[in-house]
Amino acid sequence: MPTRILLEGRPGVGKTTAVRRLAALLRTREAVGFTTEEIRQAGTRVGFALETLTGRRAVLAHTNFPGPTRVGRYGVDLSVMEQLALPSLRTTAVPGRLVLMDELGRMELACSPFRDAVQALFDTAVDIVATVQAHRDPFTDALKQRPDVDVVRLTPANRDDLPEALAARLEPGHS
Repeated sequence: MPTRILLEGRPGVGKTTAVRRLAALLRTREAVGFTTEEIRQAGTRVGFALETLTGRRAVLAHTNFPGPTRVGRYGVDLSVMEQLALPSLRTTAVPGRLVLMDELGRMELACSPFRDAVQALFDTAVDIVATVQAHRDPFTDALKQRPDVDVVRLTPANRDDLPEALAARLEPGHS
């Protein structure tokens, strides 16, 4: 049975850092997917960038983007999801693959082809580690309720040790 883990945590707790550390710790597993990170100017968050695990990067959302898709004060460029995130997810329907997604949030899920791809992934035999915010969302709430999904709460107390524990769980013989 595939491993499916949702790392749930509040904004700023270290979800992106945990996924990046997990990816770096893997020695024998091929991981595909993406991470997102804040873009800051003069100490103020002004947007978010998406970066694939292969190093392709683009601005996903920014206060200067006009929209029409908006999440809070950010305009979201859904083409970034379609050009960067989706191609890596569509190549994963191979048993034994590991998909890392940071994150399944409002900006990313505003792209319906991405939502469809995530749903399809959860119905295949691939291992998945994805981050989700602690707030309620119909899409991620449904994923959290699946019997084949393990929801792990990321906190300041466990965030430093959790990537190593996940690597040991996902990679036989990891030490």
